Amino acid sequence: MEPLAPDVFTTQAKELSEAEKQKLEEQNKRGFVPEFKANKLETDAQRNWDIFYKRNETRFFKDRHWTTREFQELLDQEASEEKRTLFEVGCGVGNLVFPLLEEQTSEEGCFTNKRFYFYACDFSPRAVDFVRSNPLYDSNQITAFQCDITTQQVHEHISSGSLDVCTLVFVLSAIHPQKFKDVVQNLWKLLKPGGLVLFRDYGLYDMAQLRFKPGNKIAEKLYVRQDGTRSYFFSEEEVSKLFKENGFEIITNAYVHRRTLNLKEGVDVPRIFLQGKFRKKSD
Repeated sequence: MEPLAPDVFTTQAKELSEAEKQKLEEQNKRGFVPEFKANKLETDAQRNWDIFYKRNETRFFKDRHWTTREFQELLDQEASEEKRTLFEVGCGVGNLVFPLLEEQTSEEGCFTNKRFYFYACDFSPRAVDFVRSNPLYDSNQITAFQCDITTQQVHEHISSGSLDVCTLVFVLSAIHPQKFKDVVQNLWKLLKPGGLVLFRDYGLYDMAQLRFKPGNKIAEKLYVRQDGTRSYFFSEEEVSKLFKENGFEIITNAYVHRRTLNLKEGVDVPRIFLQGKFRKKSD
């Protein structure tokens, strides 16, 4: 994928064309996924992600080298001798944490003098196994563990009030909306006062949302993919409300409109993400 133009940041939701409105209406023709199936998707969520990683191993997601560009906080430029702590929620096979770790340990990297200690968790035990078997994995610099971030399990691994930064990148969309609050409250407990959540996920009316066919809609803005994993598409207002109501102040929160060219197919691909930075309020 090659970018066609600079990203556009806006707090305004996309205005749909008539054809796009029609696509969303088509999705409703078969109604929502039956309740028993929706409940089974929730019960089988971990299994479906484990099968996903069994099938794709480390090949599916590209390394996220863009994160330091989008989130300058990851460059750790504070004048502190103390090693800071970063927690990647939903680490998958380490596509975010390992590029950061690699840059941190390189002689020419901007992390040379001041470094993070990394924590990384994923719902899928298989994904965590891939992280631990990566040649860059070093327990002196990173701890990876399996947990369901919607439960209290994470507190068995990380002390309350100990983290400087949490990343929540394309993770919340895979969780049922009824549990969003549980995730944000867990991160609030783990962060130091003034600690940051760096958020990026699928935005409302992203191309991926418009492409879903009838029969894949679980609830408003929540869909099931063919492999049984789920995807939710966020509005700016609801994410702002979610963090505000759970002890955070909003630094930034906006839609990112990105146009990329699929070189293989020669297709212009418009994407919409939601990107935000949220700070834990001091008591």
